[in-house]
Amino acid sequence: QLQLVESGGGLVQPGGSLRLSCAASGDTLDRYSIAWFRQAPGKEREGISYISSSGGMTKYSDSVKGRFTISRDNAKNTVFLQVNSLKPDDTAVYYCAAVGFSLTWGSVFLPNRYNYWGQGTQVTVSS
Repeated sequence: QLQLVESGGGLVQPGGSLRLSCAASGDTLDRYSIAWFRQAPGKEREGISYISSSGGMTKYSDSVKGRFTISRDNAKNTVFLQVNSLKPDDTAVYYCAAVGFSLTWGSVFLPNRYNYWGQGTQVTVSS
C-alpha cells in the first residue's frame, strides 16, 4: 500500500520560497501520477500542480503558474514542489496525492480521482 508523507512547509514572508517534498513508501512511485492540492480554511481543496508518472507532463493551475514548479525523482521515490514568490493567499495546508492509472487531462485536478493522500504540510505566508 502506497503511503505519502509531505514535508517542507513552514512560515515564510511574502515573496519567499519553500521546497515541499512528498516522500513515498510501500510501493515504487514511478507507477503513479502525482498531484499537489492545497486547502485554505473555509475553502475547497484546490488542485495546483500535476506530474505524470514519467515526469514528462506537468500542469499548473492559473493561481500558481509561473511561481511553482513540480518535479520528481523516482529513484528517491519523492516528488517536489518548489514554491516561489509566495503570497498571503498561498497560505493553506498542502497535500500530495497519487493515482496509479492514467487520468484525462481535464480531470487531473479533481480530488476524487486520487487514491492515496498524504497528511498535509502547513504553509503560512505572513509578514
